[in-house]
Amino acid sequence: MASLRISANRTRATAIGLLAILLWGSIVGLIRGVSESFGPTGGAAMIYTVASAILAFTVGFPRLAEFPRRYLIWGSTLFVAYELCLALSIGYANTGRQAIEVGMVNYLWPTFTMMAAILFNNQRANLLILPGVAMSLTGIGWVLGGDQGLDVPAMAENIRDNPLSYGLAFTGALLWAAYSILTVRIARGRNGITLFFMLTAAVLWAKYLLMGGGAMEFSPRSVVILLMAASAMGFGYAAWNVGILHGNVTVLVGASHFTPVLSAALAALVLRTSLPLSFWQGAAMVCAGSILCWVATRGR
Repeated sequence: MASLRISANRTRATAIGLLAILLWGSIVGLIRGVSESFGPTGGAAMIYTVASAILAFTVGFPRLAEFPRRYLIWGSTLFVAYELCLALSIGYANTGRQAIEVGMVNYLWPTFTMMAAILFNNQRANLLILPGVAMSLTGIGWVLGGDQGLDVPAMAENIRDNPLSYGLAFTGALLWAAYSILTVRIARGRNGITLFFMLTAAVLWAKYLLMGGGAMEFSPRSVVILLMAASAMGFGYAAWNVGILHGNVTVLVGASHFTPVLSAALAALVLRTSLPLSFWQGAAMVCAGSILCWVATRGR
């Protein structure tokens, strides 16, 4: 009976972790929806404020005295910088399709994390890492090339149309890889997610007040989208924490590599944006490249 109970609990925790992947998959479309009503900065500030409250009630506020000082300083800096890049890159996008493309660029972070683990954490890997990285980068080029697939001039023109959004998304992917590696090395198992969300909200509000973030348009629809976005953020991190601690990590990590396709599908639905076949081909390449990188580091 005890073994059955443990198995049931593990299955339930795994299901909760899979729910986190679904919630995160909806973030791109929801952030964009919030920014259309509240502005890129103001909308992001409100999302992280509400999400901080959700995390405070679900995960709780950490005891800072128990945290390594280096993790508090560097972990918070990298986390806040990443979240700013993520939210603002989507918010500053010119169109719904561009927001989805920007979100896809951000999903280079699994590939970059594997590369960083090999370079800085002595992670062993086989030769599959090379085609994995190449496929991920080619997939992004395919996505940004427009309706023709991998078209370098079209990709360059696309980036020139909004270098800020694409640059923030790419920088964010690098920052999250750095945060992930740093957390493994110096966090000592501590989880500062609630504090980090609060710091992100504070920085965004400071930017809004000092630099101006535009008017906010409150309506029943905009408030609902705001609550959905904040819930996806807050409950997503809380659910992932449960899944990783008590569920099947192999299943969760494997499923997480399909997030780019799920995110694009949900964002296209929320933003009512039609995406060409070439986009889905590129998104599939990003997923496949990420999976190859993961397999390359799995060993026997």
